[in-house]
Amino acid sequence: MTRLVGLDVGTSSVKGVAIDAGGKVLAVAEQPHDLSMPRPGWSEQDPDDWWRGAAVVLEQLDSASADGIGLTGQMHGLVTLDQAGHPLRPAILWNDGRTEAECAEIEKKVGFERLVELTGNRAQAGFTAPKILWLRNNEPEVYARIAHILLPKDYVRLRLTDLHAIDVADASGTLLLNVAERRWSDEMLDALEIDRAWLPNVFESPEQTGTTHGGVPVAAGAGDQAAGALGVGVVAEGGPASVVLGTSGVVFAALDRYAHDPQARVHAFCHAVPNAWHVMGVMLSAAGSLGWLRSAIGGTYDELLAEAADWEPGVEGLLFAPYLAGERTPHADPSARGAFAGLSLRHNRGAMARAVLEGVAFGLRDALDLVEQLGGRPRVGRVSGGGARSQLWLEIVASVLDLPLELTVVDEGAAYGAALLGGVASGVFADAREAVAECVKVTRVVEPRADWVEAYAEIRERFRGLYPALRPLIG
Repeated sequence: MTRLVGLDVGTSSVKGVAIDAGGKVLAVAEQPHDLSMPRPGWSEQDPDDWWRGAAVVLEQLDSASADGIGLTGQMHGLVTLDQAGHPLRPAILWNDGRTEAECAEIEKKVGFERLVELTGNRAQAGFTAPKILWLRNNEPEVYARIAHILLPKDYVRLRLTDLHAIDVADASGTLLLNVAERRWSDEMLDALEIDRAWLPNVFESPEQTGTTHGGVPVAAGAGDQAAGALGVGVVAEGGPASVVLGTSGVVFAALDRYAHDPQARVHAFCHAVPNAWHVMGVMLSAAGSLGWLRSAIGGTYDELLAEAADWEPGVEGLLFAPYLAGERTPHADPSARGAFAGLSLRHNRGAMARAVLEGVAFGLRDALDLVEQLGGRPRVGRVSGGGARSQLWLEIVASVLDLPLELTVVDEGAAYGAALLGGVASGVFADAREAVAECVKVTRVVEPRADWVEAYAEIRERFRGLYPALRPLIG
């Protein structure tokens, strides 16, 4: 039996899935690891914790007998290695916010317009390049010893194959790639005075990047969002878009050519499919907003959702701004904050839950509108993430987006997409599109509710006034 393994080096754990040539899940495994926050706003991990977790997961999935392995994981994290390949310090992660000054430095050196044109993005604290500059400015003794730079999943690849490599999708999140040309940008490296020799070779996501010590082919892989979108069948412009209702929320659409938003309100990256790109709107607190509410006021998720269903759209004027951890799309503002507006004596716990569900949906609509400007309106959304388990939330999101939402047979996230890439690298599939055609199957569709579509169109205009009204009140 064909056995393909996908490995996801996440922020809280290493996850893995083994599938057959038809996409059926044969086994899953997960190994947690620690997250360190040594100072406020800092977020770090020991790269060797990823490798130890990966080794456990790969053994549980019987990867030694696999036909191919694909890699994915958290994006943007900076792993610095010495000449012998040993980590010089803990990795600085995607959710680390220490580099505000370095982001300003990059935009000044390169120029905002040119930066966005080259890389498809503005300088944000989560990206890799600002972290490199932070090391130069704050830990010069570490900076002076750098011989290699990798991203999280690529450190696991190094331990698996002894190869320094990265894929174009993950490399897009470094702020050092010429995204249109799918190669490292000499202009960015020169402007920031970063040594080209530190960077790994760049591959297309389905390409083979060596083999394990046991001879199993390893695909280049992709960052978690690109791999996750591939895993639900988002491969070409005009096809389905990916709508993620995870801790963060994402609207992701494939493009057949490079395009970027001049204001960088959405991200433009290379896709995990060769000769394809993607545009992506990201909101930082989607299902995370509901998790926050549950922690703050109590109740189980089932109780909150049942009580939310008792309220009509608009919740009698109650709105929720879902900016609990700042925001990326459409407001690139790490200082943005959440709020309820319009509370009355009639509102109860269920009303607040309904407002949270709707506020997240409105945030996703903000992202969809920007994505649509660059790639056209998708015909359907493929939804994934923990929030997709709620029928009520799916109906709200479908109605706010005015877009049918499809659910697929398998929702194993980025690891599933990575396994498909492993299948291409090993020759099981001819390319990523064939892998999707063979393995990704839709189980059901959630249609927009016509009466809710009309109601939410009006409420959405009020929601869009929240951020500009609240911003002057935040210190």
